Amino acid sequence: MELPKHCPRWQSTPVAHACLSLFVIVSLKMATGCCGVKRQKVSVPTEKDETENKDRPSSSQNSNNRGHSNHVGNGKVVSIPRNRINGYNHVPDKTQRVVCPEMCYFCFDVLTRRLHSVEMPKTPLKFTDAPFPLFVTWKIDNERKLRGCIGTFTAMNLHDGLREYAVSSAFKDSRFPPINREELSRLHCSVSLLRHFEQAKDHQDWEVGKHGIRIEFYNEKGTRKTATYLPEVASEQRWDRIQTIDSLLRKGGYKSSITNEFRKTVSVTRYQSEKLSISYAEYISNRKNGYF
Repeated sequence: MELPKHCPRWQSTPVAHACLSLFVIVSLKMATGCCGVKRQKVSVPTEKDETENKDRPSSSQNSNNRGHSNHVGNGKVVSIPRNRINGYNHVPDKTQRVVCPEMCYFCFDVLTRRLHSVEMPKTPLKFTDAPFPLFVTWKIDNERKLRGCIGTFTAMNLHDGLREYAVSSAFKDSRFPPINREELSRLHCSVSLLRHFEQAKDHQDWEVGKHGIRIEFYNEKGTRKTATYLPEVASEQRWDRIQTIDSLLRKGGYKSSITNEFRKTVSVTRYQSEKLSISYAEYISNRKNGYF
């Protein structure tokens, strides 16, 4: 299927978006063949699961993947760093970067097939299936408004984990209505892999912009609660460590006055993440170029 080129005005029309969607559907059906895997049963994180499955407040923030050499931008195919992990069974060590563009492409494949009732994609072979805690985030439009984000702190093999949470974050985030077909061409997908978990000495033993944190505390009724923010949240919101802790306490359901003495009772686990984001346009461009 040939699409008109070098015509920005045409590319911004509804007809162009429809052609792009048709191109994806045809490509996906051709790629499925008789070897597609069964649609995965989604294990949906619940709202009562101590709110640990949501990565940020519902305010819209632009979350770019800064400083990573394998970020895909401007709809172009970019070179992949030499230390990136490929291979079905390769287990990466702590010094190697794991997240890669194919993970986001796969999430877009899963979502596109789900929206168009096409058989789920084959098991991917272009990135590791090693287990990691992970989050999948969907944002929309140039403002990158949050559209859905769900993940897990339980290490999951990436092939099944990304398949599951690409769907959960798109359709099961209780803060938003399910993503629909009309929104597909406006979406941005981010994959975050969580690594380097450490128990903090106290509630201030972590660095804004570097660490994500997961807190544990006991509420007014003596019930243990947890809440988390991914590493980019505090810096995007321009919070210091105290403001971040207080926001997490509220997110976790603590309603009483927050004193410094109470903050000292909070247990903090700090961690880091590898994150990469791509847009739907980049996904389409790389699919057309046979990049995956």
